[in-house]
Amino acid sequence: MGTSPEPGRRESDAPADPVERARAICLRMLTGTPRTRGQLEEALRRREIPEDAAAAVLDRFEEVGLIDDAAFAAAWVDSRHHGRGLAGRALARELRQRGVAAPVVAEAVAGLDPEREEETARALVERKLRATRGLERDRRLRRLAGMLARKGYPEGLALRVVREALEREGEEIEEWELPPSGG
Repeated sequence: MGTSPEPGRRESDAPADPVERARAICLRMLTGTPRTRGQLEEALRRREIPEDAAAAVLDRFEEVGLIDDAAFAAAWVDSRHHGRGLAGRALARELRQRGVAAPVVAEAVAGLDPEREEETARALVERKLRATRGLERDRRLRRLAGMLARKGYPEGLALRVVREALEREGEEIEEWELPPSGG
């Protein structure tokens, strides 16, 4: 007896040819959600599709435009920067985790406008500023700068944006460095 068919499928419905199986898996995964070549390769590897069959299907899908890592990366950067306020460093990490090649990641992240990235950082700080009122200055600075750091903003930019926001509220900030952690 062979392997069991996928749930909801009869044994006679499961394609026996590895190329056909790979094609069916990829088409199912691409329905509704774009995927990177790396994500599809990993899914085929987990389903024990032979490498040559996987490569043949993935190469063909790239030729016809069903897989386009550059377009995926550009859309990802645009969407995640607008929707979640992520900076280039965090976006690059997410794309690498999805199997996008380093040159494609670099090109997609390079499309972020530094001025727009700074505006986004300012907007994020403004949204969180009210929640930190009443805390001591150093704690506010740590919380706000930490929030930006988790979203991938460079330390210098994060500290500058937070400092400016706190100064607009009347806080006096003499230091540019983040105070030691502790709360």
